[in-house]
Amino acid sequence: MTVKKEQDGKRLTVYIEGKLDAVTSLQFEEELGELTGVEELILDLKELIYTSSAGLRVMLNAQKIMDDQGDMVIRNANEDVMDIFKETGFDKILDIED
Repeated sequence: MTVKKEQDGKRLTVYIEGKLDAVTSLQFEEELGELTGVEELILDLKELIYTSSAGLRVMLNAQKIMDDQGDMVIRNANEDVMDIFKETGFDKILDIED
């Protein structure tokens, strides 16, 4: 898994590539780091091919943090990842743009 971050003022865009599983979710959580001062978090999943429940947990934790300080949106999720969101009900919890 590869993570790339772009900070623009209070907006943080995180691009995730590869597989997000039990091993790489720890790296993803570290890459997200402190979200202090971030008012808009964008997770761009265009290059994410899979996420496990561990990856979903990190996204949910980020959503909880952002609920208190701003907004979080998920963009460019492919069909396979969207299926995972739908099967787990995360499509109802997370703000996912088409």
